Amino acid sequence: MKKGKRPFGKVLMILTIIFFYLPIVYMVIFSFNDGKSLTSFTGFSLRWYKHMLESQDMMTALYTTFSVALIATFVSTIVGTIAAIGLSKAKKIVRDVMEQVNNLPMMNPEIVTAIGFMLLFITFKIEKGYMTMLLAHIAFCIPYVMLSVMPKIRSLDPNLADAAMDLGATPWKALTKVIVPQITPGIVSGALIAFTMSVDDFIISYFVTGRGVKNLSIVVYTMSKRVNPSINAVSTLVVVIITIALLIINIAPLLAAKRSSKDVIGKRRRILPAALVCMALIIGIFAVNMRGTGTARPFEGQTLHIYNWGEYTGENIIGDFEEETGATVVMENFDSNEQMYIKVANGESYDILVPSDYMIQRLIEEDYLQKLDKSKLDCFDKLSDAVLGLPYDPDNDYSVPYFWGTVGIVYDKTKVDLEDLEREGFNIFLDEKYKGDVYLYDSERDSFMMALKALGYSMNTENEAELQEAYDWLVQCVETMDTEIVTDEIIDNMAQGRKALGLIYSGDASYVMAENENMGYYMPESGTNLWSDAMVIPKNAKNPELAHAFINYASDYDGAYDNSSYVGYTSANQEVMDVLSGEGGDYEGINAYIPRTDNENDEVFVYNEDTKKIISDLWSRVKIAASNAG
Repeated sequence: MKKGKRPFGKVLMILTIIFFYLPIVYMVIFSFNDGKSLTSFTGFSLRWYKHMLESQDMMTALYTTFSVALIATFVSTIVGTIAAIGLSKAKKIVRDVMEQVNNLPMMNPEIVTAIGFMLLFITFKIEKGYMTMLLAHIAFCIPYVMLSVMPKIRSLDPNLADAAMDLGATPWKALTKVIVPQITPGIVSGALIAFTMSVDDFIISYFVTGRGVKNLSIVVYTMSKRVNPSINAVSTLVVVIITIALLIINIAPLLAAKRSSKDVIGKRRRILPAALVCMALIIGIFAVNMRGTGTARPFEGQTLHIYNWGEYTGENIIGDFEEETGATVVMENFDSNEQMYIKVANGESYDILVPSDYMIQRLIEEDYLQKLDKSKLDCFDKLSDAVLGLPYDPDNDYSVPYFWGTVGIVYDKTKVDLEDLEREGFNIFLDEKYKGDVYLYDSERDSFMMALKALGYSMNTENEAELQEAYDWLVQCVETMDTEIVTDEIIDNMAQGRKALGLIYSGDASYVMAENENMGYYMPESGTNLWSDAMVIPKNAKNPELAHAFINYASDYDGAYDNSSYVGYTSANQEVMDVLSGEGGDYEGINAYIPRTDNENDEVFVYNEDTKKIISDLWSRVKIAASNAG
């Protein structure tokens, strides 16, 4: 019987190992991909490792991640071990209560702990940054160390310390020479768990950090919102570092056991140069990130805090601006206008925000923005007339356009008939010819825009009956078309031709079309969303003069070109737009790059709090219908 079960057990073990490690192998392989796709291997290259090493953001995040993890591990291991030893000598009722208190942070959902820390720091007006992240990591690591050490302490003879002191040992020597060696396996296990939890943490770190301090988890999160294969390179580097650390931890005791005391001394002598090399590497990271100083630069030593969308800036613009001005730019990222609004409404200070049109309107109405000093701006004559004077800020008193574009349909020319698109417009999402071959974008505003335009209504309607019709249209779409609701994964998936069509932003469609010549972009004649994101200065900005300088720089040719060529969204700078879309430009022949400006049915979103609440509720119900249909 036992022999009969062995093949099944071996197969199960192999399948389990494959299940756990195949994704890691896949990630490592694609870190060497020559192309930008996350799913299609086009050739071997080290370009993404080069990009990673040249990225100040990634290298700083790497340092932050491991410095926080090492310090948090060291402190939490000492505190947790002492606490566990102390509790072992406490009364039973105290010990039982403290054990329950110790278990509470581990049992709590991380989001609850994260919000708790955030509220604590806000209540005591502690500026969030590196120290708040470190304190939070120490706090949530201590319970894991205690949980690992306490079973080892329970297994000891309770009279061990007394016996050592009876033989002449001091209390300190009894602790360090007798107790600690006996519980060392538990201490090491606790330290490893603490280190792993710290390196891995995203949710708590995300809520307790600020002023541009990011660990790798936060950087990877913002990178995953747009196609950027350097995410594979940095993840592979982390895997390599952790693997080396585990090998050292497991092999070192075996080697130490085989060596004499002289060998141990020699080992210590060899450790010192290695430690110096590690220190040199850390210093080197800082040296790479340091900029040269110069007395002639106008903003030497000043800091600019920017709050922008993830993966929404060029590769060189920040570094070039710092080099030219002598300032330091701290960039934080958000993934929704609503997330940005919450931070601004809670009083967090930034010098520049890059919100969308309707959110700018809201910020103006609620008096969160200051008027621009146009005497310090020389950029307006360089911008496209089509993106100036929009309804949310008709005189551009508060905002300078950053990117703009449309929302339309990306489609596979080999699968979708252009005549169907021209005849049906957005109603093609109800055409059962394409059932199971459709992506719907997970955005309540844009999905309802599509439905309202398909029905012939304004996307800014306040009529609840029309909104209900749009809801019914979307429900029909998800229930009859086997629709897949996605976010930014639509970019890579459509570049690989995985579906026939989907709703997409024009900038993302530009990338898709550049990667796959079979892809097209269509905007229905019934109209669509003409959107824009713009740079604004909050009222509580600490350095508005430097903010004006950056707005000028980002709107000028070099900064705007770097932004638009890298990100793929349409530049507000007219010359950059003409060059990139013209002969020899990065987006030559790609109609998605040039927003449509001659259709009277196209609209700009207008903010309406009541309508927003209705649409938000209806969209939640649409997603429930989609999950039930699936």
